[in-house]
Amino acid sequence: MPKKTVLHPIHLAHNAVMLDFAGWEMPLHYGSQIEEHHHVRQNAGIFDVSHMGIIDIQGRDAKAALQYLLTNNVEKLTEPGQALYTCLLNTAGGVLDDLMVYYIAPEVYRLVVNAATTEKDLAWITQNSANFSIEIVPKRHLAMMAVQGPEARQKVGRAFPVLNEPIQALRPFHFFQHGEYFIARTGYTGEDGLEVIVPNEEANPFWSLCEQEGVFPCGLGARDTLRLEAGFNLYGQDMDESVTPLESNLAWTVAFEPSNRLFIGRDACEKAKAEGFLPKLIGLILLQKGVCRRHQAVLVDGVKVGEVTSGSFSPTLKQAIALARVSEVSAEYSVDIRGKSHPAKVTPLPFVRGAKK
Repeated sequence: MPKKTVLHPIHLAHNAVMLDFAGWEMPLHYGSQIEEHHHVRQNAGIFDVSHMGIIDIQGRDAKAALQYLLTNNVEKLTEPGQALYTCLLNTAGGVLDDLMVYYIAPEVYRLVVNAATTEKDLAWITQNSANFSIEIVPKRHLAMMAVQGPEARQKVGRAFPVLNEPIQALRPFHFFQHGEYFIARTGYTGEDGLEVIVPNEEANPFWSLCEQEGVFPCGLGARDTLRLEAGFNLYGQDMDESVTPLESNLAWTVAFEPSNRLFIGRDACEKAKAEGFLPKLIGLILLQKGVCRRHQAVLVDGVKVGEVTSGSFSPTLKQAIALARVSEVSAEYSVDIRGKSHPAKVTPLPFVRGAKK
């Protein structure tokens, strides 16, 4: 039986098309995935992301533990209110998860992890932090929503006048707390916006007040096309335990300095880096009619050199786009779609650059 978020009744009231995602019954769309996509690109949309895992790490060794567990350097977070994107690796350098870490206080950090990996992450963190004096606290009483789009901050500020001033002053990859509200200027769409964590009982009122200001309900379908246009990885497709961050456009999340910092997976990443050429994750735009899908072969002169990891029709570009992992650099690729070769051009990521203010 799939789990349900606290916002499940709202989704049903809006006649959402529901699907099972990582064991959660979540909205795919509320009628038109493309319309929802355009609302986020042009205005503002709200997503239920309460299926994601929220885990607080607290105690005198909180920073030291995260320095060991995570690829990025948590010491970059120099003052409370800052956020950092990072990866969690296994000893072979494979990506267990990608996540956000928020610096709440000198001995308190918050992790937001993927829904499909929450229990695995908790087990891994617990297993590998036994030598640190920390407490690992899953925050299952909290809900999370993402309000994204060029008008997102303005509309949330109007819905909650008491929060308007700090929201407008909030810098990217920063957050603030107001009572039990936790508001971060982060997101997964390539647009400006907020990710908001509230107690479960506050989720429905927050959602409803945002809707009253014209924020459009959006499902996981639009979330996927938006993140793909932004060139963002999806865990389980564009990366997983079989690849390192270096093969996933995430080398920038691996802080090899300071050189004396030991983190899980460091040796494997250093070895991969020293070996030279690694498979690359690239962006492709299909030059003919068709849609790219995961696992389709990517070809050079008819020979397979990789495969599509994520693909979709881009509502913004009105073309088929894809992320693909390839073992050969070429000026020209093609994608095998149902046995036919479709030419594709390499394009820098992101495919679409958001209208940040």
